[in-house]
Amino acid sequence: MQVTRPCVVSLRWRLDDAQGQLIDELAEPMEFLLGGEDLFAKVEAALEGQEVGFETDLALQPEEAFGDYDSGLVCFEARALFPSDVEPGMQFEGLPEGAATEAMPEAVYTVTEVYPEHVVLDGNHPLAGIGLRMHLTLLDVRPATEAEIQAGSVGEPIFMVQTGAPPDESLH
Repeated sequence: MQVTRPCVVSLRWRLDDAQGQLIDELAEPMEFLLGGEDLFAKVEAALEGQEVGFETDLALQPEEAFGDYDSGLVCFEARALFPSDVEPGMQFEGLPEGAATEAMPEAVYTVTEVYPEHVVLDGNHPLAGIGLRMHLTLLDVRPATEAEIQAGSVGEPIFMVQTGAPPDESLH
């Protein structure tokens, strides 16, 4: 079967940063809805019209992946608003109740620094602003079910471009 929208593709990949450092490797095949919300547009374009066994290397600019880094998504909040065990790397959905920063979007915020009086939060996806290199292998193609088409996904979206919507915390 040839890849055409909408369909479900089974993929394996290796994802590196622009310097060739491994970010993620999907060793076991995973399914994605092509024509939904599961994959970056550039990945979908590369797969369109291909058949099982297709392999390619893609270079994704930040705007084609997780978006440019937005310093406006970084804020400082009072240390007292957080649990006593707060530490860098922890993530919170939205700002804490009582937050002083106004007009911040609903997003997953990552704690980047903890000080005695305040905590630094970053609403950018951890890979925002980073160019990526992806080696992609197409392992299978099947028709999408009506439920998958309606949902726009086979499951949890694996990639989400930062557009003010909450970023996905993981790659898979």
